[in-house]
Amino acid sequence: MAASCVEKMASEGDSPENCREKRRQRIEMRILGAAGEGAGPPSRKRAGKLREAHEKPETSGFSVSEKRNRVADGGAPSPRPQSSYLAVSSSSSTSSASDGEPVTLAIGSTSGSVPAVAFGSISLAGRSREMEDAVSIQPDFFRAEGGPSIHFFAVFDGHGGSHVAALCKGQMHVLLAEELGRAETETERDAEAEEARMKTAVGRSFARMDELALMACACGTIGMPPCGCERSGTESEIVGSTAVVALVGGGRLVVANCGDSRAVLSRGGRAVPLSDDHKPDRPDELARIEAAGGRVIYLNGARVYGILAMSRALGDKYLKPAVISEPEIRVVEITAADECLIIASDGLWDVLPNDLACDVARRCLEEADPTRGSERLVHEDGGDTAGDPEKEHASDARCSLAAALLARLALGRRSADNISVVVIDLRRTRGRSA
Repeated sequence: MAASCVEKMASEGDSPENCREKRRQRIEMRILGAAGEGAGPPSRKRAGKLREAHEKPETSGFSVSEKRNRVADGGAPSPRPQSSYLAVSSSSSTSSASDGEPVTLAIGSTSGSVPAVAFGSISLAGRSREMEDAVSIQPDFFRAEGGPSIHFFAVFDGHGGSHVAALCKGQMHVLLAEELGRAETETERDAEAEEARMKTAVGRSFARMDELALMACACGTIGMPPCGCERSGTESEIVGSTAVVALVGGGRLVVANCGDSRAVLSRGGRAVPLSDDHKPDRPDELARIEAAGGRVIYLNGARVYGILAMSRALGDKYLKPAVISEPEIRVVEITAADECLIIASDGLWDVLPNDLACDVARRCLEEADPTRGSERLVHEDGGDTAGDPEKEHASDARCSLAAALLARLALGRRSADNISVVVIDLRRTRGRSA
């Protein structure tokens, strides 16, 4: 391997760091490929395409979904974020399902670790012809003075187009960090007041994100007066996105949900939902829609005005005020029984029950750490495993494997939608929140 790297560097001018990066990418793809064995082996043609895609040098660092969804900025992609986790992305490939239905894959997965957090994610176009999902992971995105690091994880499931989900991916964590910074200026510091401030900050960030979505054109332009391009007007006003956001840090979880994406906690071997899907036929949502002058029409399921299959979302200008952007927020303390948190779009949850998803993810993490006791991430001298690269890498790799396995299981169960999954190992958060 060393000799091949030297030869390749001599012929292409690559640095040793680039050579090692490409090797890590190939290893990561082998891990993802192993996760799919249970869902049926890929065709020889598809396997060849994947090998070709990943042995070519990565020039942009963007996954296919990011290329399709990024907000236009003079025609040039934004710089690749410099973060502490490894991003692995592939080109799109097309294969056939067992019945001949085309299956378009747009795969982008990440794994990594920063102090007190391990995670993995994957995003697939699945059987949908368009990629409208977006995943945002921002480790250590906010830290108050003298406070713990807070890590941001989110899944956005677009509908009608991809530009609102892409906008959320780029802006939601920025707005939330600003609101959390404002909240820190308040003087009251008791636990109840702190939780109230957190919920207020999250609610404000969703409201601001909705305002941006309503001013955004499908071409990527944001602002008033509205863009006058050919894609403005109806094409932009019928687009929206769900949002499920999880903040991890300080010994607690904060989950905010708007739409039908979902967050589920694995606690003591059981699945504990941390969000409730916003469906138009949910009794309280139905009452709210009707009170706002809207209607729920049953057309291929319950839909607002017979159009949208969820009662809350960001964007969707033409369905206001029946469809609102206010999130439901839940704050829970992380306990010794907590194993992992899964956040995903409905492409997963429509075909996989909560308990099965948690069982799959939990088993993947158990393989990384078979001891599984409450002491599993603590040394005998009382120190944690933050400085143990082997254990950290095992946890990171297993989070990525769990996300990939869940996505492939959803594909095997004939999910017809985009599938985005984030798995967060909560065992690494206890005792290391500062």
